[in-house]
Amino acid sequence: MTALEPRTVPGCAELAERYDAVRALTERLASPLSPEDQSIQSAPEVSPTKWHRAHTSWFFETFVLAAALADYREFHPRFGYLFNSYYNTVGAQFPRNHRGVISRPGASEITEYRTHVDSAMHHLLGGESDAETLRLVELGLNHEQQHQELLLMDIKHVLSCNPLRPGYTRQSTPEPTATPPLTWSEHPGGFVEVGHDGVGFAYDNEQPRHQAWLHPFALASRPVTNGEWLEFIDNGGYRRPELWLSDGWATVQSEGWHAPLYWEHRDGEWQVFTLSGTRPVNAAEPVCHISYYEADAYARWAGARLPTEFEWEAVAADQPLDGRLLDPDRLHPRAAPDGRGPRQMFGDVWEWTGSAYLPYPGYQPPAGAIGEYNGKFMVNQHVLRGGCFATPPDHMRATYRNFFPPAARWMFAGMRLARPL
Repeated sequence: MTALEPRTVPGCAELAERYDAVRALTERLASPLSPEDQSIQSAPEVSPTKWHRAHTSWFFETFVLAAALADYREFHPRFGYLFNSYYNTVGAQFPRNHRGVISRPGASEITEYRTHVDSAMHHLLGGESDAETLRLVELGLNHEQQHQELLLMDIKHVLSCNPLRPGYTRQSTPEPTATPPLTWSEHPGGFVEVGHDGVGFAYDNEQPRHQAWLHPFALASRPVTNGEWLEFIDNGGYRRPELWLSDGWATVQSEGWHAPLYWEHRDGEWQVFTLSGTRPVNAAEPVCHISYYEADAYARWAGARLPTEFEWEAVAADQPLDGRLLDPDRLHPRAAPDGRGPRQMFGDVWEWTGSAYLPYPGYQPPAGAIGEYNGKFMVNQHVLRGGCFATPPDHMRATYRNFFPPAARWMFAGMRLARPL
């Protein structure tokens, strides 16, 4: 089953309520930012905040409103070119790495664009719609939730490039806490069911559900912490080529990596730039902003490995989905809670797995332009699982597959160890 195949979908009234909540949260996340903040692109992979706000509106305009409302009038005839991300079957796109040079439309005009789209969506959802239209609305809402997380990832990078080190928001720095001991949860292996079961929303790349064979393994009780990463640094982890994949070592050399992104060694201590400004590195918090290459090297240094995505899912499927996910008042990963068994499987930091991002057996992308959403990226990427502190709570599930290139590290990514039994 793909995200757009026949299944029970929410009705117009329920989707209308959810639409307003999702759209309002995007605006809340953008509200601390000035128009100047919203216009900057600090790296090719980073998009300006106003672009995220416009692109998510373009998605509803292009895939829902243009098809469902015969009298719909687009807000601007050239916005499709500016705010189409990568849908080649829809039309040409403005180059991604130049989004920061677009000074106009400004942030206020993007607000007008969002209002225009919202008005039309309210009209649409105030009546009756066919199941296909409702599925596309649901997909658009989940798409916007992805961009809420991207908005926070990207603005953090933008603000980190400012010598003043301004914070996105003011939040108190938690007091250092003790690091819970790392223990191991054993799994007997064998055949397990993985992938989404078709109940509720899922992206097409989470399906079809199928069996996977697991050898017996053990999974660490919590993610790797900053304190443990400091030991890796002090032991020469970034200077020892025997720990690294060949491409990883070449990247370390070319990029000059010596610590996770946003870490600085200043005045005799390690500090980290956060969404609320610079603070000392807290040893008990999960390490964040590491690449797949770094995660793989650390695992080798620790005498372990990364879990496969199916090992991760087999353990997470039995855990409650109650982690530290998006709370606009708490925008930073926190130390693992005390307890027994696996912890922090959901929230705090995305966890790299050792699995390449590939289609499941029998996978078929949806027909049409929506088929470009996931399937065409199934090469040269690795899977991350579990969400992070910037992932909306109702957007998370054990089968969710995130993916990034192995050198990427501006996203909120950490790691958890695994080992064979």
